[in-house]
Amino acid sequence: MSLAKARVKLFCLSALTGLLVLGACTKVDTPAQSAAAGDSALKQVLQRGTLRVGDCLSFAPFGFYDQSGAPDGYDVDLAKELAKQLGVKLEMVNTTSANRIPNLQTSKVDVVFCNFTRNLERAKEISFTHPYVVASEALLVKKSSGITSIKDMSNRTIATVKGSTNGDEVRSLNMQVKIQEYDSSQAAILAVKQGQADAMIEDNNFLAYQAKLDPELTVTDEALVPLEYNAFGVKQGDQVWLDYLNLFLFQINASKLNQQLYKKWFGVEPRYSLNPQF
Repeated sequence: MSLAKARVKLFCLSALTGLLVLGACTKVDTPAQSAAAGDSALKQVLQRGTLRVGDCLSFAPFGFYDQSGAPDGYDVDLAKELAKQLGVKLEMVNTTSANRIPNLQTSKVDVVFCNFTRNLERAKEISFTHPYVVASEALLVKKSSGITSIKDMSNRTIATVKGSTNGDEVRSLNMQVKIQEYDSSQAAILAVKQGQADAMIEDNNFLAYQAKLDPELTVTDEALVPLEYNAFGVKQGDQVWLDYLNLFLFQINASKLNQQLYKKWFGVEPRYSLNPQF
């Protein structure tokens, strides 16, 4: 073979190799990836012109109905800000602890707030954003009960809400207590007031607010479980929507808007720091 022919052959081989390497390194969106972006709840919300937020509207001050019958509260203010940033109308969908996950899975709502604690068991069914509020658990009791801590609850009744993690938390303490489940937090509070239950276990943020509303109630000064990081819940497999919501949370935390809204509704600065911190 002549030197000229060898050089031509070597050049062609090098060019072909370069094309193969370029093709291997170039990212090509698959139809599945494109469909995922197109089917995102973010795009659906923008096209619909309405954001549907599931929230527990019997869980003041996170969510409740005001005297005119309109949704109000800490979560509702956050939802209003999210709808504002999206440029769409807001529809608040009353939700319970028990139907939070089914409502997401059946697309009845676009996102759930509702004091939603992130954990690995729930993450098998839905996805969670970064946390927006942190809490621990305590007991709501009558001041006249003499109960000052969980140690006083032996052979007594604790009220919990169906679909929450609170019943499991009580069981993990391996105490001789009766667990009575109720459909809503307000029903559980009423049970304590009427003597049907000796205490209610719940988020300390929520309980502190409830105790302010009734001088006969008080909250035990304890942390019954490790800190709980509450987040927004979304349908699994929608990374586009999840990314948008995480960016929204970053902005309201970095700007201190979230902190301001918390103080507006709870009357104090957040007791626990978020993780990640902003």
